[in-house]
Amino acid sequence: MQYRVLGRTGQKVSCLGMGGAHIGKPTLEPKESVRLIRQALDRGLNFLDNSWDYNNGESEKRMGDALRDGYRAKAFLMTKFDGRTKESAMKQIDESLKRLQTDHVDLLQFHENIRFDDPDRFFAPGGAMEALAEAKASGKTRFVGFTGHKDPHLHLYMLELARKHNYQFDTVQMPVNVMDAHFRSFTRQVIPEARKMGVAVLGMKSMGSGVILKSNTATAAECLRFALTQPTSVVITGIDSQQILDQAIDIGNNFKPLTSGESAAILHKTEQAAAAGEYELFKTSSHFDSTAQHPEWLGPETGRVKQLGAES
Repeated sequence: MQYRVLGRTGQKVSCLGMGGAHIGKPTLEPKESVRLIRQALDRGLNFLDNSWDYNNGESEKRMGDALRDGYRAKAFLMTKFDGRTKESAMKQIDESLKRLQTDHVDLLQFHENIRFDDPDRFFAPGGAMEALAEAKASGKTRFVGFTGHKDPHLHLYMLELARKHNYQFDTVQMPVNVMDAHFRSFTRQVIPEARKMGVAVLGMKSMGSGVILKSNTATAAECLRFALTQPTSVVITGIDSQQILDQAIDIGNNFKPLTSGESAAILHKTEQAAAAGEYELFKTSSHFDSTAQHPEWLGPETGRVKQLGAES
């Protein structure tokens, strides 16, 4: 497995990461999930992705079971939380640690930066930034970051506020795929800014949960190779079978960056299908917006809003 450096953290992580959403699917037996996670770690894929809300916590529970018997030491473990207030975020963080059967994760990320008030709420007094600061100070996480899949301007706004607040993110997670360059491009707009700030890039949605493959413009291998060719520290991919794991391991072991000509050819093939975001549903629909479907996860408004007493 090829490894890359996770930005300023100096940590070496596998170029491919195992996605937490797929590993906890109801159609996958828990024992099989545990087996796949452990085999991935044994074969050198050490970056594990997860989130407090994946499959109602089942993804974290399965990963926690897999990390017993010494496997925690093999993993660079990441999870995410949805709470926008300090109180709701801290509660979710503690629940995640309990499910994962560990006293700390290596990386903790603010999940689904998909609304323009999400960065404002993160940095507001009593907001989630305070929960992350406390989690880091108490040893519950080593590094911090944020994620999102909706619009690159939201990521740029979060990075802008980070500058204003003199706050340092270690990572940022975003869609990186063969269609992104043609529609609301994170790769073109956010990656240069993140690199300028020294924030490591975590790629996701390389196949759009399989939707991009339905366009018949690129194969799974092309999707992964294209994403890995971008300036990413890790490309997180869904793995829910032995076949998919073997494919990921093979690509991770033998990866060679695409040439400029190969990349241009893939972008040309995908241009027409990608133009309106039809196959990037995470950008154009609410299908992937778990916090939009469960606003109660976010917690109440922050203390600043209550203090000002905004009238309806």
